[in-house]
Amino acid sequence: MRVSLASFQWFIFILAGSVVAPLTIGAAFGMSVPEISSFVQRTFFVIGIISLFQAWFGHKKPIVEGPAVLWWGVFLLFAGLGSAVSSDGFEVLRSIEMGMLFSGVLFILLSMFRVVHRIKRIFTPIVTGTYFILLVAQISGPFMKGILGVGYFSDGVHGTVAVLGIVTALVTIWFATSGWFYLKSYSVLFGIAVGWLLFILFGLEKKIPFEAENWVTFPGVFVWGTPALDLGIMITSAVVTLLLLINFVASIDVVEEVLGDSSDSRYNQSGIVMGISQLLSGVFSTIGMVPLSYTAGFILSTRMKERFPFVLGSLILLGLSFFPTITMFFASIPVPVGYASMLLAFSNMLVIGLQAYMKIDRDQQSLFIISLSLMIGIGVMFLTPASLSGVHPAIASILNNGLIVGVLICIFLEQGMKKKASARH
Repeated sequence: MRVSLASFQWFIFILAGSVVAPLTIGAAFGMSVPEISSFVQRTFFVIGIISLFQAWFGHKKPIVEGPAVLWWGVFLLFAGLGSAVSSDGFEVLRSIEMGMLFSGVLFILLSMFRVVHRIKRIFTPIVTGTYFILLVAQISGPFMKGILGVGYFSDGVHGTVAVLGIVTALVTIWFATSGWFYLKSYSVLFGIAVGWLLFILFGLEKKIPFEAENWVTFPGVFVWGTPALDLGIMITSAVVTLLLLINFVASIDVVEEVLGDSSDSRYNQSGIVMGISQLLSGVFSTIGMVPLSYTAGFILSTRMKERFPFVLGSLILLGLSFFPTITMFFASIPVPVGYASMLLAFSNMLVIGLQAYMKIDRDQQSLFIISLSLMIGIGVMFLTPASLSGVHPAIASILNNGLIVGVLICIFLEQGMKKKASARH
């Protein structure tokens, strides 16, 4: 019974963290409901496959795979620049397919030549702490908007949705801090159940008008068409690949810390699987995946560290990806409920960031690096897409992400000051 509940909670957690990306990207490119449904199905399929590959052959840890925020940003960026790149939105998508295939090859090559270990050395406690604090800062806005119902029915705060979202968040937190083991361990699952039920009772559930032609379907390949070559998107894909390496290492490190696992991190093996992940994302016309660092917050909240329930949860997701009607049923979880039920899991990442800062010597140099990195990183988050319209897409994809800008500045400052100190001695 315990394993079954744990597996189902992992399944819900993986699903809740992956369904929003294809829905928003599909809407940005003007896809029809059946097209978005197929997009969701393919996303679940690739996530299920890669989660199992990583658990068996890669890092071998319970780390959720999900749509990479960087790739998400690339899709939305080129959707906004579509008229400048091509008059046909699907032509842009075909170019992004090629970009993900290129990214997959790069990942495999970098892992085979053990570049990942070099990146690992630059991920000091200062960089790790900055990464997680900026990550929480970047997602806090969308989280609060999601819980309060902004964009659910309209662009403003929806009173009833906001109240139910807050109630769902409070109920989930109460479950997570309860002294009862089962309530604490399955807080996300119970929180989603309570929130979803409240939305149904108040008539706020948004039904997706979709009927599948067949009960069982296999995800299609190159659904957007034959991959097309676009230099701007290829350059962007190369930059995204290098930045995803940083994200990838950080995710493994932080989950290892939460698990108390000091065994071999298997970066090279996991990096090769990451490459396969990008290749599959290109072949199955979906968004590029990455190990998600907020898995650490989920593990902290639920106290579930075993790999077996995670594997079963991934198998459930993979199995259901062949049933489009069932997939869309789970995809109909109200967005505010998804945000509210995962609020505590995401906020725990701030704890991890602060704990990383506590490991460093808080001298003037370290405080200078932290303060400048956080200020610039958070400042970049306030740049609007319109302000970057005249910037090359390869550069705009970076400047559009305060998390990456802040982390890169932190790395450059720390490494530069280390070299300067070494030269003096």
